[in-house]
Amino acid sequence: MLEQKPFIIGPFMKSHDPALVEIAGLAGFDFVILDMEHGPVGYENLQHLIRAAVQTHTLPIVRIPDSADISISKPLDLGASGIQVPHIKNAGDAEAAVSAARFFPAGERGMCRYVRAANYSAISKEEYFSKAGGILVILQLEGKEAIANLDGILEVEGIDILFIGPYDLSQSMGLPGQVDHPEVVGAMESIIRRARAKGKVIGTFTDNMDLAAMWKRAGVQYLSHSVDVRIFLEGCKRVADEMNRLKS
Repeated sequence: MLEQKPFIIGPFMKSHDPALVEIAGLAGFDFVILDMEHGPVGYENLQHLIRAAVQTHTLPIVRIPDSADISISKPLDLGASGIQVPHIKNAGDAEAAVSAARFFPAGERGMCRYVRAANYSAISKEEYFSKAGGILVILQLEGKEAIANLDGILEVEGIDILFIGPYDLSQSMGLPGQVDHPEVVGAMESIIRRARAKGKVIGTFTDNMDLAAMWKRAGVQYLSHSVDVRIFLEGCKRVADEMNRLKS
């Protein structure tokens, strides 16, 4: 998608209701990040969320709870368009994640063609393996250790997007939650400059439109803005406030 659109947007999805995923797609988001790290989503439910995203031509990206091989391969078997791996700290972590997400010769992902991603074997092996080569591998950089090892991470082949996690980064820097603190912003700007110099695509998360605009100007191309539950809360509060004014 980044070949056709140099800047794409989408929310994190904590809910496990496919209707909300479908609504996000109908609203015009390019992708949704189905959150298995900080949300209640399980594998059985995940397949329905993926279907809802695909139905509205929205990329289903899955943030997994950890970097275990099986945590990477199962969402891909269910048809995820990309995998977002948290807490990458060094080149070794990055190489292991890429290997678990890609088939030979780029990696050693466990292979089964009787899965949803292969249309349950309704498509040929060759077509499935070719299709699987297009999945996105997104690695999250979230702490001072990742910054210290950034040069090595940038040399790893097979990474599609490097995603800066601003909240975990702020905590790692002793500034928990202060994602607009000059030191946190400076660290993120440094990552973006160094990554773009190597031709890497950068992503991040915002829950503030001013920060969203700032990071777009800085060169972020994959921008996750807000979370489904927060968007719903803000919408409900806006309507409730307007209706409550009728009482006065």
